[in-house]
Amino acid sequence: MTNIFKPKILETLKSYSKKQFVSDVIAGIIVAIIALPLSIALAIASGAPPEKGIYTAIIAGFFISLLGGSRVNISGPTAAFATIVAGIIAKNDFDGLIIATIMAGIILILMGLLRLGSLIKYIPHTITTGFTSGIAVTILVGQIKDFLGLTFDKGTHAVETSEKISAIANSLDTLNPWALLVGAIGLLLLILWPRVNQKIPASLIAVIVGTLIVKTLSINAETIGDLYTITSDLPKLSLPKLDTKLIISLLPDAFTIALLAGIESLLSCVVSDTMISDKHNSNTELIAQGVGNIFSGLFGGIPATGAIARTAANVKNGGRSPISGITHALVLLLVLVLLMPLAAWIPMPIIAAILFIVAYNMSEWRVFVKIIKTSPLTDKIILVLTFLLTVAFNLVIAIVVGMVLHIIILLINKASKKNA
Repeated sequence: MTNIFKPKILETLKSYSKKQFVSDVIAGIIVAIIALPLSIALAIASGAPPEKGIYTAIIAGFFISLLGGSRVNISGPTAAFATIVAGIIAKNDFDGLIIATIMAGIILILMGLLRLGSLIKYIPHTITTGFTSGIAVTILVGQIKDFLGLTFDKGTHAVETSEKISAIANSLDTLNPWALLVGAIGLLLLILWPRVNQKIPASLIAVIVGTLIVKTLSINAETIGDLYTITSDLPKLSLPKLDTKLIISLLPDAFTIALLAGIESLLSCVVSDTMISDKHNSNTELIAQGVGNIFSGLFGGIPATGAIARTAANVKNGGRSPISGITHALVLLLVLVLLMPLAAWIPMPIIAAILFIVAYNMSEWRVFVKIIKTSPLTDKIILVLTFLLTVAFNLVIAIVVGMVLHIIILLINKASKKNA
């Protein structure tokens, strides 16, 4: 067990210094500022109340940093889960999501104990790029309604991407030009602000400016408070009602969450390893991700995993130990208690603009194009098929079909080499 589970915090604290503590705390505060609007936006994109995203970043972020196999990995809600979570909530309400999240946490712990961390790296890059790009498209489509200020007809059921596209097309005559203006201003700020200042997150600036415009000019644009009742209550432990049939029906979703959390977190670890010249413990990280997701579910959060962008920001701002991730969680806890009701003022077009940028950043379109231009035909087929299946159906089908096709191609190539 000790060979499998080795939290990095035990290793880093052996030679910890006051100087590094200060750097870690500063990095944690900066990452919390970045995570705040993202956590709210990602919860909304997932069909969950805004505070659920903050709960996730606090609870899962704390436990994964404390127990994780990486020095600097920052965990919380990510865009990769948005469509999966929205689908689970639509079918089984939020209680169903809690059960699926806890089940996914248990699966992640088992994956770590069975030393499966090293196997995840064998999932082909064409498949991970395909489903990541597909998820980006589904997120983008899901935010068009709020960006344009559209009003769907009562009773409109728009969960699948195709349903959303149809609902958007049927509602274009309800376009709110003021909402579009606020969203466009937010989008411009998100694109241009990083060229002016790298320290202050563009998403925070967009939220502040968009909120001031709507409030001071009394612009007719929907805000978070118009759709949700915002609470600053601390997350409370609550056990969901367990039902055997529901548990069985949620197993595919739980496996999907676990697999995606494993892939995303370990990819984040690999990226951060190169940035700080370290080597993460993949099985420890999976166990920590499992514990983090179990507690996130128990305290009313949504699924969590390692967030590459927030992890990179942590490293760039001086974070070098799990203390920065723990600080990020504690700062968000203070924000929840002291400032969360102010989130009701944030305009929905600004949330949509933030998620547009999130979708763009996760789309990996440059990698997508490179594979199309330079890779063998079989890789191109797997990439495009995985992408299309993610957009048209769901992640489970996309990954299963992609992996089956990949294995068949490997077997054919192996047989042809033997015959040659």
